[in-house]
Amino acid sequence: MKKHVLLLALSASLSGVAHAQAACPALLDQRFNRLQDEAPQHLCQYAGKVLLVVNTASYCGFTSQYEGLEKLHAKYGPKGLVVLGFPSNDFGNQEPGNSKDIANLCFNTYGVKFPMFSKTSVTGPAANPLHAALAKETGTAPKWNFHKYLIDRNGKVAGHYASRVTPDDKGLAADIEKVLAR
Repeated sequence: MKKHVLLLALSASLSGVAHAQAACPALLDQRFNRLQDEAPQHLCQYAGKVLLVVNTASYCGFTSQYEGLEKLHAKYGPKGLVVLGFPSNDFGNQEPGNSKDIANLCFNTYGVKFPMFSKTSVTGPAANPLHAALAKETGTAPKWNFHKYLIDRNGKVAGHYASRVTPDDKGLAADIEKVLAR
């Protein structure tokens, strides 16, 4: 009898894992290393959330957007928004540091608590698979640091925003609220 109960529990657990994997949108079925410790992270953990994917750089005129991105993450996080940061050295060599340098700047200077991933390429033939898919779906690859893609709870792009669109932009906030309400 105990063996039967154990098998049922195991089956239910495996079924839950299979269901969670099946519910992961194709766009999120990817792995990236976490910035702080290089631990592999599966983006499926964000399935069902609204995402703001941002390519970042530590030494850019837009770097102060980290502060605003953290405010967005804190304000809308309880409603389901997650900001995801992807440091990139693709534009003007403005992200020259290693993961430790980038993590220190993000946390110590800007108080970043939203998920950040290891430095990656976000444009051109070397673009990581997520950014390549976002560029293909929208027809727009990042042209500079702090380009933003808004992704709905179903893993579909709901909007994209050039670097000059700051995190406190009223249009961006309205779009985030609209997507969160769906």
